[in-house]
Amino acid sequence: MTMKPYLFFSGRADEAIAFYQKALGAEVQFLLRFDESPEPPPPGALAPDWGRKIMHSCLRIGDSEIFLSDGCETAAARFEGFGVSLEAKSPAQAESFYGALLDGGEARVPLGETFFATSFGMAVDRFGVLWMIIVPK
Repeated sequence: MTMKPYLFFSGRADEAIAFYQKALGAEVQFLLRFDESPEPPPPGALAPDWGRKIMHSCLRIGDSEIFLSDGCETAAARFEGFGVSLEAKSPAQAESFYGALLDGGEARVPLGETFFATSFGMAVDRFGVLWMIIVPK
């Protein structure tokens, strides 16, 4: 069994993908826009001019995949009650990820050594997604 996070960006998925490509080295594995779907959405299901928004995408970050979409809602995305854990290969890589995610975001836990990790920190990116960066001991 495999689990993959699926994040909905309320119209900002293109921006999020570009950001994660730059910040985390994410690679686009798949991308489908609403107006490319083989089946159109039911009338009224999408906001006006939403056709070029992302219906579904898959990003590879390291050895993992994460799904992204604009969803069907125009209200601001709210990422609450969860975080995405990102395991770095070294403290230097953790520092790179942490710093990149802080571009337009905010630090929650400074990156540093803990009893459970060589390096650990928490940052909320510019979209409101909580990231926990860790280099396990």
